[in-house]
Amino acid sequence: MKVVAFNGSPKKHGNTYMLLKMIQSELRNQDIDVEIVHIGGKKVIDCIACNKCFDRKDKRCILNSDFVNDAIEKMVEADGIIIGSPTYFADVSSDTKALIDRAGLVGIANDGMFSKKVGAAVVTARRGGYIHAYDTINHFFGMSNMITVGSSDWNVALGEEIGDVEKDEEGLKGIKNLAENMAWLLKKIHAGEEKA
Repeated sequence: MKVVAFNGSPKKHGNTYMLLKMIQSELRNQDIDVEIVHIGGKKVIDCIACNKCFDRKDKRCILNSDFVNDAIEKMVEADGIIIGSPTYFADVSSDTKALIDRAGLVGIANDGMFSKKVGAAVVTARRGGYIHAYDTINHFFGMSNMITVGSSDWNVALGEEIGDVEKDEEGLKGIKNLAENMAWLLKKIHAGEEKA
């Protein structure tokens, strides 16, 4: 089983990354391979709504000058997808949104190629606005016919400076529970597929 986790923060080793590393560690302890892909701060082109992905149906976006098609390939190969983002003006980072818009449209255009994959949102925030960011990521999963994993609380940890999320005990408890739930669900789905 394989999970790909996207870090949408421009701070490569910031708070969002720290939460993704926690999840990676927990999933690896459950024999699930996890790759963290850093997207924040890279050149990510916005969706231009050309709808060429519906004409071409080649599982790729026509825009080829950034890494989004590589990200889409990783999503296709994975059993689970985690999208992590800091909260900017009560929403996800612009890089995270561009990835969601383009990958989401390519997925829908290609007969729902993310359907039945497991998805989890991970959000960091200084103090507030994170619910909308959390919803934005989960809307991508819902519109892609994916199975969304929850936790005992929101999949959010609070902190302003790098490392502050490690002080948010309640947030870390929820993130650990999210990882446990994702591992449990992936194993159940995998066992069911083996029986089928």
